[in-house]
Amino acid sequence: MTELAFYLVVFLVIGSFFLFIHLMMGKFIRPSRPGEEKLTIYECGEPTVGSAWVQFDLRYYVVALLFVIFDVEVAFFFPWAVVFGTANEYARADGDRSVELKRQLQDTGLPTVNPLSDKGTLTAEDAKNWAWMAFVDVLVFFGVLMVGFAYLWSRGDIDWVRAVHNPAELAPPPELAVK
Repeated sequence: MTELAFYLVVFLVIGSFFLFIHLMMGKFIRPSRPGEEKLTIYECGEPTVGSAWVQFDLRYYVVALLFVIFDVEVAFFFPWAVVFGTANEYARADGDRSVELKRQLQDTGLPTVNPLSDKGTLTAEDAKNWAWMAFVDVLVFFGVLMVGFAYLWSRGDIDWVRAVHNPAELAPPPELAVK
């Protein structure tokens, strides 16, 4: 078993142990006093009517799925920001700070040896180029995200309330209209 696998197993065992212990402590320590008020509906405040197997409006699921998609996409900005910030800082640093930032760049996965450079190591100019490339990458990423957002907006998928029928069809006939 590799060292990483060992640490993962130890983490899972300790995490499961803590979860189990705290759930059991809560079960035995907390008071159990069910009453009429505690057993009432609390989610929306309205008693349920009919079967729970009703079909929900599809727009609810579309909006929830769109939220998840855009939320996950925004999570990709964090690693980019780390690399972009460190590369920018390295391009401007000198002396001991430069050595520390070079080590941080190694930790982010950027190559610190530049095969295209005559010097062989990552220079401030190389870091500046990495930063510009990261900036262009995020602009492309954000642009694609905004094109998708504009497409969904134009389709009307983001509008929570929208007309299902033509409003002219819902108008009363002229002979029944109030004068």
